[in-house]
Parts: sequence; structure tokens; C-alpha cells
Amino acid sequence: MIRGLYTAATGMNSMQHQIDVTSNNIANVNTTAFKQDRAEFQDLMYETLNYTAGRTTQTTLNPTGIDVGLGVRISNIQKNFTEGDLKTTSNTFDLAIEGKGFFQITLPSGETAYTRNGNFKLNADGSIVNGNGYLLSPEITVPDNVTDVTIGKDGTVTATDAQTGDTVDLGEITLADFINPAGLIPLGESLYMQSDASGDVLEGNPGEEQFGSVQQGMIELSNVKLVNEMVDLITAQRAYEANSKAITTADSMLDTVNRLKN
Repeated sequence: MIRGLYTAATGMNSMQHQIDVTSNNIANVNTTAFKQDRAEFQDLMYETLNYTAGRTTQTTLNPTGIDVGLGVRISNIQKNFTEGDLKTTSNTFDLAIEGKGFFQITLPSGETAYTRNGNFKLNADGSIVNGNGYLLSPEITVPDNVTDVTIGKDGTVTATDAQTGDTVDLGEITLADFINPAGLIPLGESLYMQSDASGDVLEGNPGEEQFGSVQQGMIELSNVKLVNEMVDLITAQRAYEANSKAITTADSMLDTVNRLKN
């Protein structure tokens, strides 16, 4: 009975993590390019009361053994990097990646972070930056004497000279990718950092090799499916309640044992 109390407690703790993860998914259902988190669980060690294949007689073996599990723990929270739906905004510097890849962002520290959030803007110097003012890498600057900025599917950025009408080449957006995107470290602000688990960064041009194409005037929506999250939330809540009931039942049984003397 004591074992059951602690085992059920691990279940309650794990379901609390599940609710936390699901709540974060629901909170970010409208966050541009947000990627759904999925909690993964593992069973804990087992207490062996009778070994599997232990001898029951001189000529026979126990076919199964008696192993009592001691509960559950959360093992991973994995990002699901499947592509979200694309939404048309018609804003010049809203960009979406149709396919695989990440935009590269230069942090104030000089490090490079990665994102699929393409809500870009111009800063006071005319450079393309994200919503926090961090520069897109490689840096692209739009001078004030051009109009009709166009970003091609291959990442080429061009504009029209307002005086001569000539086409001006402003630079090219490159993308990054990883062997294991789930191994990236989430920083918040829709940014990720490379880690040993993600593998080395692979850079390339949009539309080439494994990289997706850049879509101007569009953004990628969150890939969270609200209906699925609500089902997961209800399931976690019921599992939490069931584990709570198991603790209550074990407590009631212990109370019965304690009353035997009386």
C-alpha cells in the first residue's frame, strides 16, 4: 500500500507536466510559426519480487516473474517541427518558409539564432530585422531611394530605383537547417539555438536541395491543433484524478489496517 502511494504520486506529477505542456501549446495557438510541444514519458524502475525464469521446482521455471512498477517520469519534451498553414498578409517584409529551413538571426551578443517566424520589419537604418530588432543574417539593407521591394522564392531581394527605374539587387536571404531540429534549444521569442543534439548547421539557398522556398507577403501559423490539445488536456486531467483516487484508496486501506487494533 505504501508503494502504491508513491507510485500514484509520480503519476500525478507527470500529469501535471502534461497539463503544463498542453497549456503552453494552447496559449501559443495564434503565435506565428510556433511549434507544438509533446511530452514523452517513461516508466520507472521495477521492484522484482520473483525473478523471471526463476526456478519453481527442480525441473520447471517461472514463465513471467513478479515485477512491480514504481511509477512514471517525464523523459522528454519534443518539438514538432511540421509546417504550419501559411496565411497571406500582403505585408512586404512578412516572409514564410514553404518547406524545411530556418531564417538566421544575429543576436545582440553576436551569436546566431534560428527562427521560422518571418514577421520582419525595417529598422531606422533600413536593415531587415525581426520584431525584437535583431538583424536578419546575412544583413540586408533597403536604402530610402528605392521602391517596390521584392523577395523572390529563391531569397533574392530586389527593388526599383525611384529615380532611374532600374532594378537594384539588395542581397540574398539564405536558410539554415539541421539533421535533428528537435535538438535545438528554444530561447523564447520564437528563436532557437544550435546544440550538440541538433547537429551542425547546414546553410543553403531557398528552393535548393532540402531547403524550402521563401514566400513574400505570407506568414506561417502555429501548427497547434486546438481540438487535439483539448483532448490531451481532458485526458491528462482524468489521469491526474485517477492517480489522486489511487492515493485516496491506499490511504483508506492504511486507515483500515490502523483500526484493526481497535
